[in-house]
Amino acid sequence: MIGLDTNVIVRYLAQDDPRQAAIATRLIEKTLSADSRGFISVVTLAELVWVMATSYATPRDTIVDVVERLLTAPQLTIERADIVWRAVAVFRDSRADFSDALIAALGIEAGCSTTVTFDRRAAASPGFEALK
Repeated sequence: MIGLDTNVIVRYLAQDDPRQAAIATRLIEKTLSADSRGFISVVTLAELVWVMATSYATPRDTIVDVVERLLTAPQLTIERADIVWRAVAVFRDSRADFSDALIAALGIEAGCSTTVTFDRRAAASPGFEALK
């Protein structure tokens, strides 16, 4: 298994740098397999979603689709996939940022009764509570 950095995933998805996109595509589609997987950490996923939303103005429903495709790709292993699936559901069904949804899901998994925040948007999401 080899770890994949955010920029490799971005080049693969965006196909906006011909040289790097070709290398990333070859790695993900030809080199990696169910027997020799690529590893994507939760930090990488959080960065990926942020880059997609801010640098590429990717719509939320497209981001959800991309993360779900990564989660189900046979040549990839996603760190804490069960928790990422929960975060995707919250992200899809609320106004929470993906990072916030992931923070809440990780907190719940760790046994937290809630995650406190000063972020009003996050506070309106499951697993969060506004700190006053």
